[in-house]
Amino acid sequence: MPARRHPTARQVRLGTELRRLREAAGLKATEAAGLLGVNSVQMSQMESGVAGVSEQRVRRLAANYACSDEGLIDALAAMATDRTRGWWEDFRGVLPAAYQDLAELDHHARFRHDVAVIHVPGLFQTEDYARALFAYLNPEFPDSEVDLRVEHRMKRRVVINGPAPIPYETVIHEAALRIRVAGRAASRAQLNRILEVSEAAHVTVRVIPFGLDDFAGAGSTMVHLGGAVPRLDTVVRDAPHGTAFVDSEAQLEHFRKLFHKVKGEALAPQQSRELIHQLAKEL
Repeated sequence: MPARRHPTARQVRLGTELRRLREAAGLKATEAAGLLGVNSVQMSQMESGVAGVSEQRVRRLAANYACSDEGLIDALAAMATDRTRGWWEDFRGVLPAAYQDLAELDHHARFRHDVAVIHVPGLFQTEDYARALFAYLNPEFPDSEVDLRVEHRMKRRVVINGPAPIPYETVIHEAALRIRVAGRAASRAQLNRILEVSEAAHVTVRVIPFGLDDFAGAGSTMVHLGGAVPRLDTVVRDAPHGTAFVDSEAQLEHFRKLFHKVKGEALAPQQSRELIHQLAKEL
């Protein structure tokens, strides 16, 4: 297959998982290349996501690596054959690649867990809230750049608002609900939007109140996307110079535990709705 100039995060992840299977089997890249009848450069390209890999080759490698996890093998084979071109393709070359990667990860996720401390989760944001947020964080942007980011964010909501929504759980700190990113009216509309969406059976909202003792999770902001099997989960975090995708087994387990800890400390869903309703009334 021809080399890709800009592999997506999902394509890179497939290559990463194939490399991890090879390393677990104790084989060198040159030895794995021999199993497929390719050279070491081609093998390196497949393991970095720069070159595609067929389902047949995925299964051949898994067999030679003595991988017995059928669920994982099937999931990797599905990733290898996936040719989905979703709505996010309209933004390719217009917005940074991370925007398309996040939308593609959302599309393929089996569930999504968010922890939000400073800002309302993106999937809940109204257009006014998102516009005020992007304009403030990027004051040098012209309106056209802000418009693109707002449009992309609004379209991402399809994963919980569309015809095939995924289970969505979020824990939001009261700070994110009280900070007026936009004006008073827009802030009230934003809170009412959260209340409206939280009525859906597949959506669960919990709030961490200011009055909670012993809460040290201010740095817990994250997005956890469920893969076809747990090993293929992805955690997304904001990094100093962009978006960071976390997928190592140890780190994934750490963030699973962190989410459940924060979730366990939050108010129950009904209590959370009551608090949000009270905050909206105060506006």
